[in-house]
Amino acid sequence: MNLPAIPAEFVLFALTLLGVALLHSRALEVAAAGLVAITLYKLAVTGFHGVDGLPGLLAHLGAEWSVLANLFMLLLGFALLSRHFEESHVPRRLPDLLPDDWRGGFLLLALVFVLSSFLDNIAAALIGGTVAKSVFRGRVHVGYIAALVAAANAGGAGSVIGDTTTTMMWIDGVSPLSVLHAYVAAGVALVVCGIPAALQQQRYSPIEVADLERAAVDWPRVAIVSIILLAAITANVLGNLRFAEHTHHVPFIGLAIWLAILATAGWRRPDWAALPAALRGTVFLLCLVTSASMMPVETLPPASWHSAFGLGFVSAVFDNIPLTKLALEQGGYDWGVLAYAVGFGGSMIWFGSSAGVAISSLYPEARSVWGWLKSGWHVTLAYVLGFAALLLTLGWQPG
Repeated sequence: MNLPAIPAEFVLFALTLLGVALLHSRALEVAAAGLVAITLYKLAVTGFHGVDGLPGLLAHLGAEWSVLANLFMLLLGFALLSRHFEESHVPRRLPDLLPDDWRGGFLLLALVFVLSSFLDNIAAALIGGTVAKSVFRGRVHVGYIAALVAAANAGGAGSVIGDTTTTMMWIDGVSPLSVLHAYVAAGVALVVCGIPAALQQQRYSPIEVADLERAAVDWPRVAIVSIILLAAITANVLGNLRFAEHTHHVPFIGLAIWLAILATAGWRRPDWAALPAALRGTVFLLCLVTSASMMPVETLPPASWHSAFGLGFVSAVFDNIPLTKLALEQGGYDWGVLAYAVGFGGSMIWFGSSAGVAISSLYPEARSVWGWLKSGWHVTLAYVLGFAALLLTLGWQPG
């Protein structure tokens, strides 16, 4: 029996991911080396989507630059937003509102879930991570960090403005109602991973109890956070309406966020010192996304619930943006099932989603594949049970 040959690009990408998993303290260097190796191989041997040499590389980067620019500005901008939010002292007031047992940890995950439904999942994860650092006295369990990322990705799965992949579906003509039922799976997943994670966290470092002597809220910083978030939401909606389908290559969201940051800088100075750490995580993710976009994945298996289920596991290591693009070109998917699979599936490994990479800038200890899988076991279980719940209740409804 002759096995099909594996393209060299896949081998190089797999070695890169293995290097990231084993050398997580050098993740950026490994990802950059992998990108260089893949680029040089394609320049010398295969070309880029039928175009050889440097012209092929330039054409490829020209098609991908908007996604990369948006991610770059989003990750850095939301790092500054999270510091504004932290310095507003609102996180210090939340212990007075959250229950002072494991239910408080679960409620915080639910709030991240809701935030992500109308806000980018990167911002939702960073806000949740900032609050967690405060209410748990700076000691946050890796399993709970994984659950924060999972909650952010789950909340965006059923909303066309909650995740880049669902926004791509909307641009391509998929109705917002066609992804809404992803919330059946996402809701189950939130409960399945949220309760164990909240119990883990409560045993590791209990939530703070109410305190009447907390610092006063800095309302101007709260206003700045609101302005930045409103700019992101507005740009997300307006930049992806059907009338703008021919201009969606412009990174509207990233530009809007940075315009809001700079416009409000005179009111309260952003913490520019937060950018160097965020920059490493940002460049790391861009290296992986760019490498993934160069993979010769010309076809997917026939559209079915089996292939959608498998894509969830693939998205844990392979960027979900090119996966979604290929699925849209292929057609025949149940878009709600696919949105859940590629959105939530990336939560299973820390670098499987942009939300995971972003939150690792707050918690460097999360940059361990083994630690994430071991402590965040409930995320994989939640993915499987959420997927099963959606199929058993609504079945497979290809659009």
